[in-house]
Amino acid sequence: MDGCDVTPDLHVYQHDWVIDGVLTYDICEVCPGPHLNMIIGANGTGKSSIVCAICLGLAGKPAFMGRADKVGFFVKRGCSKGMVEIELFRSSGNLVITREIDVAKNQSFWFINKKSTTQKVVEEQVAALNIQVGNLCQFLPQDKVGEFAKLSKIELLEATEKSIGPPEMHRYHCELKNFREKEKQLETSCKEKTEYLEKMVQRNERYKQDVERFYERKRHLDLIEMLEAKRPWVEYENVRQEYEEVKLARDRVKDEVRKLKDGQIPITRRIEEIEMQRHNLEAQIKAKATDIKETSQKCKQKQDVIERKDKHIEELQQALTVKQNAELDRQRRISNTRKMIEDLQNELRTTENCVNLQPQIDDITNDLRRVQDEKESCESEIIDKLKERETLEKEKKSVNDQIVQFDNLMNQKEDKLRQRYRDTYDAVLWLRNNKDKFKQRVYEPIMLMINMKDNKNAKYVENHIPPNDLRAFVFESQEDMEVFLKEAISLKQGQDPKSAQVGLYLSGTQVRDNKKLRVNAVIAPRSSYADRAPSRSLNELKQYGFFSYLRELFDAPAPVMSYLCSQYHIHEVPVGTERTRERIERVIQETRLKQMYTAEEKYVVKTSFYSNKVISSNTSLKVAQFLTVTVDLEQRRHLEEHLKEINRKLQAVESGLIALREKNKHLEHKDNELRQRKKELLERKNKKRQLEQKISSKLGSLKVMEQDTCNLEEEERKANTKIKEINVQKAKLVTELTNLIKICTSLHIQKVDLILQNTTVTSEKNKLESDYMAASSQLRVKEQHFIELDENRQRLLQKCKELMRRARQVCNLGAEQTVPQEYQTQVPNIPNGHNSSPPMAFQDLPNTLDEIDALLTEERSRASCFTGLNPTVVEEYTKREEEIEQLTEELKIKKVELDKYRESISQVKERWLNPLKELVEKINEKFSNFFSSMQCAGEVDLHIENEEDYDKYGIRIRVKFRSSTQLHELTPHHQSGGERSVSTMLYLMALQELNRCPFRVVDEINQGMDPINERRVFEMVVNTACKENTSQYFFITPKLLQNLPYSEKMTVLFVYNGPHMLEPNRWNLKAFQRRRRRITFTQPSQ
Repeated sequence: MDGCDVTPDLHVYQHDWVIDGVLTYDICEVCPGPHLNMIIGANGTGKSSIVCAICLGLAGKPAFMGRADKVGFFVKRGCSKGMVEIELFRSSGNLVITREIDVAKNQSFWFINKKSTTQKVVEEQVAALNIQVGNLCQFLPQDKVGEFAKLSKIELLEATEKSIGPPEMHRYHCELKNFREKEKQLETSCKEKTEYLEKMVQRNERYKQDVERFYERKRHLDLIEMLEAKRPWVEYENVRQEYEEVKLARDRVKDEVRKLKDGQIPITRRIEEIEMQRHNLEAQIKAKATDIKETSQKCKQKQDVIERKDKHIEELQQALTVKQNAELDRQRRISNTRKMIEDLQNELRTTENCVNLQPQIDDITNDLRRVQDEKESCESEIIDKLKERETLEKEKKSVNDQIVQFDNLMNQKEDKLRQRYRDTYDAVLWLRNNKDKFKQRVYEPIMLMINMKDNKNAKYVENHIPPNDLRAFVFESQEDMEVFLKEAISLKQGQDPKSAQVGLYLSGTQVRDNKKLRVNAVIAPRSSYADRAPSRSLNELKQYGFFSYLRELFDAPAPVMSYLCSQYHIHEVPVGTERTRERIERVIQETRLKQMYTAEEKYVVKTSFYSNKVISSNTSLKVAQFLTVTVDLEQRRHLEEHLKEINRKLQAVESGLIALREKNKHLEHKDNELRQRKKELLERKNKKRQLEQKISSKLGSLKVMEQDTCNLEEEERKANTKIKEINVQKAKLVTELTNLIKICTSLHIQKVDLILQNTTVTSEKNKLESDYMAASSQLRVKEQHFIELDENRQRLLQKCKELMRRARQVCNLGAEQTVPQEYQTQVPNIPNGHNSSPPMAFQDLPNTLDEIDALLTEERSRASCFTGLNPTVVEEYTKREEEIEQLTEELKIKKVELDKYRESISQVKERWLNPLKELVEKINEKFSNFFSSMQCAGEVDLHIENEEDYDKYGIRIRVKFRSSTQLHELTPHHQSGGERSVSTMLYLMALQELNRCPFRVVDEINQGMDPINERRVFEMVVNTACKENTSQYFFITPKLLQNLPYSEKMTVLFVYNGPHMLEPNRWNLKAFQRRRRRITFTQPSQ
């Protein structure tokens, strides 16, 4: 069904709704009109299903329809889910409410405008539109028609109020009922309290005199208590006054600080203004500097040109000078050369004949060749030795790398040992450092000594040898083992060996000390088992899938292997494959092996001692943990020996290299001596030839120098001409430079002026900053003074709070508790911002501590004079007095409350009763008119048994259908079924025009009426429901009389249902109408 919005004229009605899987429908869409909707169909077609869908879709409870108590029962049988979608028309926008029903869970899912929501939200939306599917005056299903007549007068009044009354009418009625109930309770309570109060007053009069004496004493004690209470308050007040003085001083300093800060603001602003002025001047100075730089650059350019001209002149002069110097030098060189030729000729004449030097030179050459051959041989031997050393060093590095690899693998095994057996690992480290203490070799734990040939076979060995033996040390001597065990006991924190318990077992030895240090040790057999052959050849077992014995799967030192062969017969235990497991029964029967391994299992075969039967058991192999790392210790030992041999060879090579280098050095020295002697002889032999060559060379040079002449006068004339031309250009450049210098000087003057201005501004700024710093210094002093005063204030405040706490503690007051009114005389201000109150008469008591102590002593003496008083009597008297006072106050409150309730009842009654009477009069008027039109009589009145019993008010319907009878109240027993239906229908029609609900539903109420009454009632329904501004009306009936009146505002909905009906998705009313019109139009032409 579709949405509605409450507009000023309450224009709300159902637009349409969709039913899916509810009761008789697979799917159905209903589109009603805004006025009277006649829903007609044979019994069982599903008319009431539409009513049920309206109720369920608008959040009505299943019990409202009187058919079932669970919502799942309303879903069509055979369907797991049902859905109702109702669209309520609203002028502001339609409201679409969807309810999906799950049969299995008996649960509903709600949606508003296709958005998921809760049932509570839907109920609120429906209630806001004044839709009441549980009100029989508004929603009357088929199974509830009979119950309408059974409504009591009180229930009928409540239903009528909810249906057509103003929203506040029913609320006022409920308030009146509640007020009346409260009024009765208050009247009874006041009466009981008054009687009890009179008895209490009479009883208290008898003990009044004793109580007065008691209270005289108590007044002295109270004064003592007041004095004791005031004493801390006086202490507090003294500190508070000091606090106030400090606070005032702090506030004064705070004002001074503020004034100083305010005084700094103009200085700050002036500094900012000067800073801006200084920035402007610096910008101007920078601009002038740029201009000066540009002008200076131009000057420099001119100067550079002038300098280049000067340089050019200088270069011309230098070139001329060079030519003059060159000519002088040529003359000098010619003279020198002639002199040198003369000297060489003289020396040539004095040179001896050197023919007899050749035999000496030949002898030295032969000696030199022999020495060089020896030297080459020695150097070749040195190169060979170096190559040999390099080869040995590479081999040494390779061996070291292999040893490191073995050590890394060994470290992995040792890490596993350390993580699992720390005591054994510590013993290994000790053994390596103390091998000299043993006579024979001691082998480290077996797990370190075993090296698997193939890591994947490690699981067989680890599953065969127990962990205790895998971590056992192997000894060849009993004496060595005892020494080791004693030392092992003392390994842990220097413990006395005598305190440990030592046990020897066949499989090993365990040592325990106070720290539970455990080290296993075993002794290898004296005769070796390591090389014993197995009882059966492996070739015989290969046919069963065996590929090796356990002993062949790994390497180990002979004593270790001997121990394992003797203890665990590893040379007799074969290892097989998956093929072995597949034929295991045959293997057991034919081989008679006691132990064997397949790919993943271990088999143990035994023969029963009694029955001689073969019994086998198998266990799955555990994953290997320790032996997966392979380290060949024998190979490592060979590598160490090889390393020693390499080091020995390296040492021999180094010795040979030293000897060869010494020999080569000696040969080198001898070679140098021979070469020097040969050089000297050759020089003596070649000296005459060299002199002749030099003389010839010098004569040639002299000839060339004499031919190379220069005209100095011509060169000097050319140079002077070029210099004059350059001087003319230079004069012009000097004039331009002078002008640029004048411009630059002017710019410098302007720049200096700006710099002076900037200096003045900077000076003023510095002075202001100095003043600002002085003010800031004074401000810091004041702020420090303020901080000190504030800290003193905080200290006094804390002290005030502590004294306040003590004072409140003396007065038995909580931190936020207010002092009772009877003890208050003044309310002093507390520094923490809250208000507290001192006890009674504080202002009348002494204000100094000495006076308070003196008065305390006096009052204590007076209080001790009162004796013989019974506190119990006073306590009972006081208790009764308090109870009397409390009862009096309660009685007064109750009477005031009773008066208020009576006044409220009077006001609410006036707002409720008068509109109700007017409403009942209107209903009675319409109801009587309807009955009069049927030649019957009927009236509706407000039934009142007691005017004050508002819960007994009701609406009484009285009718008579025969003129010979009197008016009788409508009851389930006095009238017939048809008469009750007519009365119910006419009452509902009387409510129609007064109703403020959006729609009304009446289901098969005309059943049981006689034709005359049915026709009259139908006419009234049409006339009333088709008026303007009336609520939407749903009238459901299985049949109607013929020739009934019809209105254009009526909407007639025929419900057809049955096995021969069209599918809902094939039903097309417009197509049927078009077909009908075509048939109608074609008939006349025929």
